[in-house]
Amino acid sequence: MSAYVELVRGPAALTAVGDTVAGGAAAGAPLRGRRRLLPVASAAFYWAGMALNDWADRDLDAVERPERPIPSGRVSPTAALATGGALTAAGLVLARAAGGSRAWRTALPLAACVWAYDTTTKGTPLGPVTMAACRGLDVLLGATGREREALAAASALGVHTFGVTALSGNEVHGTSPATAGGALAATAATTALSTRSARRTDPPATSRAARRAATVLGGAFSGTYAASVGRAQYTALRDPSAARVREATKAGIHGMVPLQAAIAARHGAVRAATLLVTALPLARRLAKKVSPT
Repeated sequence: MSAYVELVRGPAALTAVGDTVAGGAAAGAPLRGRRRLLPVASAAFYWAGMALNDWADRDLDAVERPERPIPSGRVSPTAALATGGALTAAGLVLARAAGGSRAWRTALPLAACVWAYDTTTKGTPLGPVTMAACRGLDVLLGATGREREALAAASALGVHTFGVTALSGNEVHGTSPATAGGALAATAATTALSTRSARRTDPPATSRAARRAATVLGGAFSGTYAASVGRAQYTALRDPSAARVREATKAGIHGMVPLQAAIAARHGAVRAATLLVTALPLARRLAKKVSPT
């Protein structure tokens, strides 16, 4: 089991479950009842993408990362592909159960983008675009039926993912200052988007104190995101070595959590945002045992 946990970067899924929480909050549609299955669907799609990633990269990993589950012989290529397929199917079933046909219409292109990235666009100029689409669609999955209201939130997560993906392609050999600078610019743009993604009008029942608390908490989470991700990327800009790129990539992956929390809080989902942030220390601790990159 430890080999399969490593294959799918098990703990890293904690950085994906908040997508649908942020999307639901941005659309004014909190995750209740069966819709609570949507974060589980997000985790299934994330794990599917990781398994497919290693299957597609098995020949390259045999040279650059022979300790990975497939080249080390702990997981066969056939088993890895089957794992990716089964997890994709699980994500689709969970999305359908949670949100019906409307969620299904978002989950299908999400699954298609996951497979397209790992099998076709990764390593090409379209790679970061495809991965950004995956993350944006995952946010919209949480806004099922009210996707238009969540477009700004989806854009924020998408822009962030674009920058992290562009940088992560250089984890083994290092990157260029231009790529590291581009990732840092994407983080700045994401921070701006996250602060502007709140609805212009609040529900009538929302008190002034609650709105103030949501604004303050959202600002704090946005600041946490910008500081943690931006600092690591700035370090990679100054020293674009492979080690710095890996650290910046990890920071970018973990930075998803305060970004999701910032968006959720700014839309009034303070309790959900606080719960999301509690997953960050756990994700960082588990990353020492199972690398998210």
